[in-house]
Amino acid sequence: MPIYEYYCEDCKDIFEAMQKITDKELTSKPGCGIKDCSVVKIISRTSFVLKGGGWYKDGYSSAKEKEKK
Repeated sequence: MPIYEYYCEDCKDIFEAMQKITDKELTSKPGCGIKDCSVVKIISRTSFVLKGGGWYKDGYSSAKEKEKK
């Protein structure tokens, strides 16, 4: 299940919520001391990075493998 980040505009806190893709966005922070606080979904960086010469970003193997054949 994806983890989404939200920002509470009232208490200025960033928190995470594990939700299904089909779930509706949160409208308030669970457990917030402020009644009817408003939250906004934020976009954060991903940890997925393609490094090295083993695979190209399009999913195909490197050209070195083709030269061996």
